[in-house]
Amino acid sequence: MTMPDSDFPMDNGTSCLPIPPDEEIRIVSELIKDSELNMKEGNLYYVISNRWFSSWQKYAGPCVGMLSNDKQSSNSQHANEVDSEIAARPGPIDNSDIISNDNNCDDNNLDIHRTLEEGADYVLVPQKVWERLLEWYKGGPALPRKLISQGVGQKQHSVEVYPLTLMVTDARDNHKSTVKLSKKATISELYELVCKIKGVEQKKAHIWDYFNFTKNTLLTVSDQTLEDANLMMDQDILLEVSLDRDRSHSGMDSVGNELALIPLEPPRSSLSIAGGPTMSNGHSTGSSFNLYQGTSASSSLTSMDDKNDNVYRGERGGLAGLQNLGNTCFMNSALQCLVHTPPFVEYFLQDYNEDINIDNPLGMCGELALAFGDLLRKLWSSGRTAIPPRVFKGKLARFAPQFSGYNQHDSQELLAFLLDGLHEDLNRVKQKPYIEMKDSDGRPDEEVAYECWKNHMARNDSLIVNVCQGQYKSTLVCPVCDKVSITFDPFMYLSLPMPSTITRTMTVTVFYGDGSGLPMPFTVNVLKLGCCRDLCTALGTACCLKSDEMLLLAEVYDHKIFRYLGNPLEPLSSIKDEEHIVAYRLKKGPRKTKLEIMHRDNMRSGDRKLFGSPLVTYLVEDPQFGANIKASVHKILSPLRKAYSSTKSRNGKEDGFISTGSDEQLNISSTECESLTGCSEQEGTSYGESSFQLFLTNESCLSYDPIEKDSLIKPSQHIRVFLDWTGSEHELYDASFLRDLPEVHKTGFTVKKTRQEAISLFSCLEAFLTDEPLGPDDMWYCPRCKEHRQATKKLDLWKLPEILVFHLKRFSYSRYLKNKLDTFVNFPIHNLDLTKYVKTEDGQSYVYDLYAISNHYGGLGGGHYTAYAKLADDNKWYHFDDSHVSPVTEAEIKSSSAYVLFYQRRREVQMEGGSQVHTGSH
Repeated sequence: MTMPDSDFPMDNGTSCLPIPPDEEIRIVSELIKDSELNMKEGNLYYVISNRWFSSWQKYAGPCVGMLSNDKQSSNSQHANEVDSEIAARPGPIDNSDIISNDNNCDDNNLDIHRTLEEGADYVLVPQKVWERLLEWYKGGPALPRKLISQGVGQKQHSVEVYPLTLMVTDARDNHKSTVKLSKKATISELYELVCKIKGVEQKKAHIWDYFNFTKNTLLTVSDQTLEDANLMMDQDILLEVSLDRDRSHSGMDSVGNELALIPLEPPRSSLSIAGGPTMSNGHSTGSSFNLYQGTSASSSLTSMDDKNDNVYRGERGGLAGLQNLGNTCFMNSALQCLVHTPPFVEYFLQDYNEDINIDNPLGMCGELALAFGDLLRKLWSSGRTAIPPRVFKGKLARFAPQFSGYNQHDSQELLAFLLDGLHEDLNRVKQKPYIEMKDSDGRPDEEVAYECWKNHMARNDSLIVNVCQGQYKSTLVCPVCDKVSITFDPFMYLSLPMPSTITRTMTVTVFYGDGSGLPMPFTVNVLKLGCCRDLCTALGTACCLKSDEMLLLAEVYDHKIFRYLGNPLEPLSSIKDEEHIVAYRLKKGPRKTKLEIMHRDNMRSGDRKLFGSPLVTYLVEDPQFGANIKASVHKILSPLRKAYSSTKSRNGKEDGFISTGSDEQLNISSTECESLTGCSEQEGTSYGESSFQLFLTNESCLSYDPIEKDSLIKPSQHIRVFLDWTGSEHELYDASFLRDLPEVHKTGFTVKKTRQEAISLFSCLEAFLTDEPLGPDDMWYCPRCKEHRQATKKLDLWKLPEILVFHLKRFSYSRYLKNKLDTFVNFPIHNLDLTKYVKTEDGQSYVYDLYAISNHYGGLGGGHYTAYAKLADDNKWYHFDDSHVSPVTEAEIKSSSAYVLFYQRRREVQMEGGSQVHTGSH
């Protein structure tokens, strides 16, 4: 779309006159929409500092489709306050805060800081948007970046914010320089750029992959991309220049001697890619090498990457580390856990060629399984030499672009993708049949579960399914029609919530609407995704609510009822921890008139100031007179009466009282209150009487009219009154019970103490298996109601696999808050018995032993990952911290950093008499 020039008034063609901000945002929004419709590889986007862009958005308005986060806005309320202000027009575009100081490369592209986050530190705008903003505001500098396409099969577009940076070493003089180009650039383009910078004829140049300062692979001029050649960010390449102009297959070594380029020796390994023996010339006697020769799947087979010149044949296998390639500790941690999984070791050290499924559209053409198997063999045959997993990372980025680049990612997310990818690459089912799932329709669980597993196996048969997949029972219940839906679904791992992430502690003050008791705060535990009905149920249990009573929830703000929480299905997420929630305990029955009583203190200055919590009751008389109102006020306040001793009161002394908190005093107060139906203001009784001043007010509480005994109150479903407290009222009633309402959840010492307490793995599992209402964004379509319902979901374990993986959900996310729970989870190392949790009655026992842990240290957006793994042959634990590997004791592996737990089921040996003995893991 081309915008007309009339939209942009120019000043002599050199400067742009300001246009209205709403016009700016309209033009930019149209240009963004146009760019989304015409998105293709090679389009230019420009990086703009979020500091400047946020100031522009405050001036012009929010821009649809743009990621921007004002760092100064810590919550929505503050953000709204900022947005409501009339912001000034920003000055020139200023990208100085995101530009790196190390811009010493040989091209003109400016670098930006490596640690920046899109939406928080910078935004990306299409080229046309940048041009308009530059016309209107000037400034800069321009930071253009290209849109690239990543992934195999389903392409994913992304802007290459950080081009590939390579360190060039010139073998002639060891001079080092830097080149930057897209990872989608070809090796031919790399030659062209390097030769241009160095002033070398291309036919004389020879560029080597010089990773770890080792000549790994000669990069030949071709259309292969740098990404497919496994070139990494900031790695070294070596330029050699031939002196013989007539010989294209020669080169010079680093001291100037003429080189004869010879075929490279293949990786030194006692095993081929598919497990067959390797001959002295490096060619496999198995069929896998010839089968994949020349295909994309063979790239990891013939590459010199990950080679090891120092293999310690006498060293124990499985003790090699993995080099960190730049924020790849998350990947290294996950990989070490998988390569120390006993069934995986046994499988990938054998010939698995027949299982490779290159035609599976859901797989990765077998490449991911081949790369993983190749890496596992190297780790088990390299002694203690650390391996750089470049080929594997390249394959990973090829099929999962979300893991490309060098940002920190999540080891749980990687494990989920990797297990699924390995399964599809090794799936023995070549043609998946179409199977229509049937409803359970009241059939026995055993029959439905068997049918579901049989159907699953008809489409999925691999090592991963055989050893890693289990089955759970999922029960959904409609909250309206009670329709029950039961399904049996496979799982690859169990994501266990920390108990504190699915429940929340809420404190609510309960008031008696009939004046039969003192207000009392109650603290209850409820589901975070629950609703007000769940809170009322928990409160009812805590305060011993009678069958003929109900609770009315309300939020109190500034000593007034801010809102009533009358909808039982309103989510509890709408109640914040800092709010004050009260519940009014009322009799069930017909509702006529709600009476809301607010308290005002008469100050010595004559002013009236609101205090305390409002009281709420229902009036049954109709029509309403002032006398009815006053009688109800006296009744509801009766528990607050100060009870004077009879001796003191007869002497007229007021120097002592006891609270009416006891049952005896409550009975006296209630009896006395009943005598006040006519609201006779008796003076000189044993307890004294108050002549409260009541004022009728409106919803906004801005007007107030005095209420007399014979005042006729206009019929209304909601009557609001002010109750004025004077010195005499304070002498007769204890107003402290109305003050200082507790917050829903008070953060402080108690919470910190709780977070340090240990919880068991069983508590996490039970939280996972607890009934839970679906969230508002995850509604279930009820086939009986023909409506989406917030159903209740219940999970049960039905079939457990040999390898059981637990994810501990330590991270919680919301719109304005990201949090990590460092709670220590006490997990068994030996004899984890889950038999009682398995619902199928197969007579088997399910006892597991721990063999690996993925750890996460630090907070969000960073931190560090390591792994603990046990070597089965020597029954010892080791700590894998990237390249560093060290022994640890069993006592050391338990920590609050445990993130993913790997268990193996113990073997059962049937003894005489039918008893079972566990002898160890498979």
